[in-house]
Amino acid sequence: MNDIPADLLGGNSVLLLLAVFLIIVVLLGVKIVPQSQKFVVERFGRLQSVLGPGINFIVPFLDRVRHRVSILERQLPTASQDAITSDNVLVQVDTSVFYRILEPEKTVYRIRDVDAAISTTVAGIVRSGIGEMELDEVQSNRQQLIAKIKQQVADAVDDWGIEVTRAEILDVNLDNATREAMLQQLNAERARRAQVTEAEGKRRAVELAADAELYAAEQTAKARRISADAEAYATQVVAKAIAENGLEAAQYQVALKQVEALTAVGKGEGKQTIILPANALDAFGDAFKLLKGRP
Repeated sequence: MNDIPADLLGGNSVLLLLAVFLIIVVLLGVKIVPQSQKFVVERFGRLQSVLGPGINFIVPFLDRVRHRVSILERQLPTASQDAITSDNVLVQVDTSVFYRILEPEKTVYRIRDVDAAISTTVAGIVRSGIGEMELDEVQSNRQQLIAKIKQQVADAVDDWGIEVTRAEILDVNLDNATREAMLQQLNAERARRAQVTEAEGKRRAVELAADAELYAAEQTAKARRISADAEAYATQVVAKAIAENGLEAAQYQVALKQVEALTAVGKGEGKQTIILPANALDAFGDAFKLLKGRP
């Protein structure tokens, strides 16, 4: 070791220092940016560039990474703010906002506290939007209100390089007095609907009963019409027979009925008391004569 020349040792030291310098330059000049981040680079205190994901190169000793900004979507903590509707009802609205940073150079140089700024903006927009609506509209048109809040917040934070991806109204709470009044109104509405339903049921029952009576009357009238038609037809048949065979055919039918009636009386048990008119025997005699004259 003592035999190594001094100039050789000095040359090795220079090479070693140069190698160390080159390593430092590489470490300072090469920047690997993760996929979920962007780097803001400054040169002499001024914005120089924004490095995207992957391998990037900067000028060592002149450029410096000042801000490492996450571009992942973020969620603000749930915020509650009081608002008054157009019909003077005090409500408490719980909101939540999701956003992400698109242009970090605007975010880091134009706003100090992003979360606080967005929360304040959302609170003002929510109060303004609810103040233009009645309570019933707030409850029924929540999606419309959410879309309005999202659009207005997006317009407000555009200069900060931020994109609002979603805005949600988690809940709308009422004070106790308003809640009780709405409950009474709801109960009254339910009672009214029950009464209407009952009245409609009774009316329907009356209508069905009337329809049933009408149907029964129509069927009775139909049966009577059929019976009348049958009697008329029988009369027409008799009239036709008389017209074709003369009065003798009619007398024959009458005599036949009288004989059938007499036969039916004779089949009784013998306990009947029958009162006949004085000329009944003559009538029966005539009937038997007519029957004997018929084949």
